[in-house]
Amino acid sequence: MSLVSIAEFCGDIDEYIGILSGEKGDDFECEATKDADDKEAVQLKTIHTTKGLEFESGKLLQQVVTEELGDSTITAVISGPSFAAEVAKGLPTAVALASKNHAFATELAERFSRGNFRVYLTDDMVGVQVCGAVKNVLAVAAGISDGLDLGANARCAMITRGLAEMQRLGVALGAKKETFMGLAGVGDVILTCTDDQSRNRRFGFAVGQGIPLKKAQEQIGQVVESVHNIDGVYKLAMQLDVDMPITNQVHQVLNTGLSPHLAVQHLLARPLQVEM
Repeated sequence: MSLVSIAEFCGDIDEYIGILSGEKGDDFECEATKDADDKEAVQLKTIHTTKGLEFESGKLLQQVVTEELGDSTITAVISGPSFAAEVAKGLPTAVALASKNHAFATELAERFSRGNFRVYLTDDMVGVQVCGAVKNVLAVAAGISDGLDLGANARCAMITRGLAEMQRLGVALGAKKETFMGLAGVGDVILTCTDDQSRNRRFGFAVGQGIPLKKAQEQIGQVVESVHNIDGVYKLAMQLDVDMPITNQVHQVLNTGLSPHLAVQHLLARPLQVEM
């Protein structure tokens, strides 16, 4: 998907809801004027629903949007525990909508909240985006754990410690701690790590059962976001010197051929430490 110039694409539209893949080459080629002869600036408002990072750079998609469309662009992001199939069926769903522009966020919440679909507001765009990226990595870890038949205790330990490292990364990037205890954080992690509607969890389960990575992806038949996001999350953690042991082990399994069994042993052999 490519955003073309506003002259060609937007016309009188001043809001754009985008689902971006995060792939390098998803170019934002927009001009901040209505046309070549009319220099009246367009006040762009963008809302993105993608849960992830730009694949190669590891940038938050909010950064990509503002870099390409300008700092004056009003941005919002929607995330949280929301399988599309259940939303489409009208089943009860609650999500988080983050924006630094309170008026825009309030307007969107009022427009999107209908019947069984509720929108909760936050101004922590960084935190919500970090949650959306890291939760897919944790879903793979949860799937691997269950694929290895390690039991419910192991799955719950992984989810809890995964939330801790997700929070550490977010705080290092300037996010609020409380965001990770909300819908975009613990809510989406529980959903993605425990329900087989999650592609990332099913992928991890297949890997844990010893199915080769390529074949595991083929079995899913859809994009497995974590395969693309893991490098960005791992690089961010390294750059910021954030301890993310689960992410590190998932990265090694997916990129260096480390066996899931050894990854688990590496985690269990870590030095003991204070929980919080």
